[in-house]
Amino acid sequence: MAHIPYIPRDAAGPDLAPLYRRYADREGNLDNILRVHSLNPPSMRHHYDLYRHLMAGPSPLTRRQREMIAVAVSAENDCFY
Repeated sequence: MAHIPYIPRDAAGPDLAPLYRRYADREGNLDNILRVHSLNPPSMRHHYDLYRHLMAGPSPLTRRQREMIAVAVSAENDCFY
């Protein structure tokens, strides 16, 4: 498995700290899929925007269908997401 370094929350600078707060869950945890972008904060924002568009933007697929596709792809990739 590849290891991608990331900036811890307590070391986040002024560009990154607001993104950590915005995208974290209620307990303050940030998914690794976003955390890997911590070295390039704009890419974190763009990744999240793309995800939101794919999952909730206009589409002929329902939200349920999109989630099922995501689960199937994650399972095929042996990913716990």
